[in-house]
Amino acid sequence: MNTRALRRIGLVAGVATTSALVLAGCAGSGGGGDTSDPNGEVTLTVATFNDFGYTDALLAEYSKEHPNVKIVHNKAATSNDARANYFQKLGKTGLADIEAIEIDWMPEVMKYSDLLAPVPDDLKGRWLDWKEKGATDADGNLIGYGTDIGPEGVCYRSDLFAAAGLPTDRDEVTKLLEGDWANYFAVGEQYTKATGKAFFDSAGGTYQGMINQVEAAYEDPSSGEIDIAPEVEDIYNQVLDASATQSAHLGQWSDDWMAGLSNGAFATMLCPGWMLGVIEGNAKDVTGWDIANVFPGGGGNWGGSYLTVPANGKNVAAAQELADWLTSPETQLKAFENAGTFPSQLDAMKSDTLLDSTNEFFNNAPVGQILTDRANAVTVSPFKGEFYFQINDAMQKALTRVEDGTQDKQASWDQWKTEVAAIK
Repeated sequence: MNTRALRRIGLVAGVATTSALVLAGCAGSGGGGDTSDPNGEVTLTVATFNDFGYTDALLAEYSKEHPNVKIVHNKAATSNDARANYFQKLGKTGLADIEAIEIDWMPEVMKYSDLLAPVPDDLKGRWLDWKEKGATDADGNLIGYGTDIGPEGVCYRSDLFAAAGLPTDRDEVTKLLEGDWANYFAVGEQYTKATGKAFFDSAGGTYQGMINQVEAAYEDPSSGEIDIAPEVEDIYNQVLDASATQSAHLGQWSDDWMAGLSNGAFATMLCPGWMLGVIEGNAKDVTGWDIANVFPGGGGNWGGSYLTVPANGKNVAAAQELADWLTSPETQLKAFENAGTFPSQLDAMKSDTLLDSTNEFFNNAPVGQILTDRANAVTVSPFKGEFYFQINDAMQKALTRVEDGTQDKQASWDQWKTEVAAIK
């Protein structure tokens, strides 16, 4: 077995950074605003958020083939910050040559697809069908270079499980947590009664895993109109009922949540592949983290992103060349090793490099095989229309209001319904 450990090199999600690398490269010809000299010096800016696995070491590899390109990598503090900047400047000035976007923004991005340079036709078919479909506009233009997807397992602290008298072996934990969400919360109740401590990190993070199993949570796929599914209120109530005793009430990406990854504030959390690097980066001295090949309710995908190239950029062809390289199967396997970002490319998903990959920090867990199994367990690709991001963001705030004691469960639900009704 390939025992190459997946090491998170780089900075943790939620920390804004800027790094510049002098990389090799030749700006291609064509595209609006491209440099006229294909061998001239060119600076390409790449804007991301959280952790895409694009370490300085990874980007430096580009210099071997493109000796005259300087890459400036800007990382937003949060995906919300990146989203606000993206829509404020799209079609105007100020965006990077390559802009990362979250999958949840894509329906809104599609309204402005003519402002983005299409992915070259010869790259079509590189990604999972649903990944490409989600970034293809009504004219058949693919406007996003697929990066990662987010198949989920359950990360857990084996040392905290041991203290609660629960099994710690990865396979035994998988059996313990198999079943529906009611079983997951039943195990959580057992844990909290034994220890007096929180079982999971937050209602918001857990809700996201649950709602991603609903095919059409907030909008009618046929019309695109807002239509809240009955399951939404059921999930809201279920997660908040459990949260009252089982949640650490730590909002994801907050300083306290980051600290909780190392100080034992919670014993489990839902884990898409990209979360592995975040945990390791914030809990380097912890030896108890592991990941189980299981997910309540069967399977789930949380997140995933694309790279886009604004059509009015100064170096469109050069940016397309770099975006191609960053989302190639080979590069995405390296990004996976750096940050656990699970690739969406078909060739990468078949690679022994992926399937045989282990993670030393997570007790040498066979994360490549686990996440591949979790990806294959996904049966629902939820519809996320034009209003999804706004509605779901409002829901996250509703859950937070209950967890921080600002409102009770019913009052916060009623406010959320009022906010949804005001969305046009």
